[in-house]
Amino acid sequence: MKIVDKKWLYLIVLSVVWGSSFILIKKALVGLTPLQLGALRTLFAAIFLLLIGFSYLKKIKKQQWKWIVISAFLGTFIPAFLFAFAETQIDSAVASILNSTTPIVTLILGAVLFKIVFSRNQLIGVIIGLVGSLLLIWSGADVNPNQNYWYSTLVLAASVCYALNVNILKKYLQDLPAMAIAAGNFIVLLVPSFLVLLYSGFFGLEFVGNTVLHVSLGYLLILALVGTAVAKVLFNKLVQVSTPVFASSVTYTIPVMALLWGLLDGERFSLFQAGAAAFILLGVLMTNKK
Repeated sequence: MKIVDKKWLYLIVLSVVWGSSFILIKKALVGLTPLQLGALRTLFAAIFLLLIGFSYLKKIKKQQWKWIVISAFLGTFIPAFLFAFAETQIDSAVASILNSTTPIVTLILGAVLFKIVFSRNQLIGVIIGLVGSLLLIWSGADVNPNQNYWYSTLVLAASVCYALNVNILKKYLQDLPAMAIAAGNFIVLLVPSFLVLLYSGFFGLEFVGNTVLHVSLGYLLILALVGTAVAKVLFNKLVQVSTPVFASSVTYTIPVMALLWGLLDGERFSLFQAGAAAFILLGVLMTNKK
């Protein structure tokens, strides 16, 4: 399969997987606290990835481990908790919309910190996508006036983490297999995640007969294995076969899937939001225009 075909395939699959992650977070938070969700999500993903990718760790060179550690915290650990806390106050669809700021942050940080060159079309594309995102945010605030939008800053902070991570992957870990990066990330996060889980009070919960907790753990398991572990490998591959800006453009298409899930779950959705979502897709096309 040609590289141009691969990157679009990865983009579509990640859009579906990560677009579904926001509703899974919402469902898992019914029986779990944000700290428990973030820690368990990371631990489950770590166990799964290390079972299938432990042998790839030997491919990581000594000088690359510094960037593996930084990537682990910026690309996985910190955002997992930021999104969990954010969705205690804002809808899952709104969280996914706010995450659409990642490409513009990626473009700016890539140019300023990593000296990565971008084209005029990429700049126009991320601006169009950002405008679409702002329109979605504005309409969302109008449709859901009771939501606490201060918590949206947590999603914006996660976007900065993702932007830094995608540039690090492209500049310093480009030649490392995607599975090696993912396995390295999660072996680094095993101990920190367990310590947070220990502090969260999870082991003091009553598990017997607690149906709500069991259902929440079921949603969390899907989120960890598919939305974190598998998606992490796919995203690393996407970065390697495309540009940082194109890879981060997945955050433009994620809200479309997240909004559909939100609608099915009873979240309010307007026709204006549908138009704004289409505007976002135009931004994705522009970032890839030759």
